[in-house]
Amino acid sequence: MAKSPSMLLTADSLRAPHGFFTRQGGVSTGAYASLNCSLSGGDDRDAVLENRARALRAVGAERLVGLMQVHGTDVVEVSEPWEPGAGPRADAMVTRQPGIGLGVITADCAPVLLADSQAGVVGAAHAGWRGAVGGVIEATVAAMIDLGAQPGRITAAIGPCIAQDSYEVGIDVYQAVVSRNADHASCLAAGRRDSHWQFDLAGYCASRLADSGIRSIATLGVDTAADEARFFSHRRRTLGGGGPIGHQISIIALDVG
Repeated sequence: MAKSPSMLLTADSLRAPHGFFTRQGGVSTGAYASLNCSLSGGDDRDAVLENRARALRAVGAERLVGLMQVHGTDVVEVSEPWEPGAGPRADAMVTRQPGIGLGVITADCAPVLLADSQAGVVGAAHAGWRGAVGGVIEATVAAMIDLGAQPGRITAAIGPCIAQDSYEVGIDVYQAVVSRNADHASCLAAGRRDSHWQFDLAGYCASRLADSGIRSIATLGVDTAADEARFFSHRRRTLGGGGPIGHQISIIALDVG
């Protein structure tokens, strides 16, 4: 994996304009400092729009679209951009339209970016544990295939998210994961407390990608919960007693030219 300036991270294997953005390089202040890209968290709207514009320019796309993310499995095909904040309730997008940046917002959940450059199809998924268990990754791959992509050609990258050492889960997550596929118990290590486990969200997403026939899978291996200087984190905020929180964005697009 290669790092460009501190504002974003990229995956060398992902052959499409993209960026996994950090919290650095924006204009928001206070708890939202500084590249907060969420329009629903209480930050100044103009500041968020400027932050989004900076991220879009860094990727080199023309228009940015986002979703009202609900931890589900619905996928939207984007043929025309919509206004900021007007996205449908869904957790993934696919497109064949050059210049449209598909953006997912996270603060511990896994952003998953995908591309089949030969077919000219890209996708972006927001994968928390509920969406990942429910099948949002497979649904995104299927939507890309409907647009002409082939699993063997798709490259995928899993961006910064909460890492296993920071992610303690209870019996509900354990049961949801193993009831879907017992082999995925390998993503759950013994916890520090009884009836708790440490969940490898990125590893789980990688397993679900592999189950979908994706062979080229990159994982950035960055822990959002442990790296306060670079990332917003819902888990860190919760353990700290709550309060306002910003969210980072991850974007993928097709080249305009």
